Amino acid sequence: MPVTVHVWRVPRRRVGVAMFRLAFPGPHRARFAKFLGTADGVGPTDADLTRYAAVTVSDRPVVLHHWDTLAVKKARIDITPLSSRGSWSGREPFAVTNRESEGRKFEGMVLALTRARLRPTRAPAFWKAIAPVAQEVDQAPGLLAHFGIGEAPLGFQGTISVWREAADLARFAYRQPEHRAVIARTPTDGWYAEELFARFAVDDISGDREVLGWTAREA
Repeated sequence: MPVTVHVWRVPRRRVGVAMFRLAFPGPHRARFAKFLGTADGVGPTDADLTRYAAVTVSDRPVVLHHWDTLAVKKARIDITPLSSRGSWSGREPFAVTNRESEGRKFEGMVLALTRARLRPTRAPAFWKAIAPVAQEVDQAPGLLAHFGIGEAPLGFQGTISVWREAADLARFAYRQPEHRAVIARTPTDGWYAEELFARFAVDDISGDREVLGWTAREA
């Protein structure tokens, strides 16, 4: 089923309204929808209060006029699931219809989405562990855009990143030492009460890519 990432930039004078809509998103026709705050860095204090996002799963176009009219800039990424493991609020929202796509045969632009519900007692250790990863990802070859996401106005519990090719994402995920170290510690350190990792083919990007944090070197 089609998946869409919506991202909006709101003026500072409308941040209060945006936070209210984040908490009370109103009606929508999506089968699954999450409305999210965003962050530029790796900790709870790095929230970007002027940028908001939504991830929707629907067999019909999802139009979010109440967010579109609030925003001064917006972007939309239409994506198709290639692989997904884990759950989000007890659900598995991203059905993979072509099981062959679970492998590494796909070539083209991809989007990676990570999401975790942190155990409160383990959160400080988690933030400390991922700080070096953020420095690595900024320099990763093939990275086009990335930002943090969270289900609250402050802080974030996941990431969205866009990569030029699937191979670029794979190289970062499995060859960068700091990222490998975090992956290795995950089972033993017990950071997450729930986690999800999904990979998507990017079908289309529309709107203002600046809202996505698009990197100039790969524009």
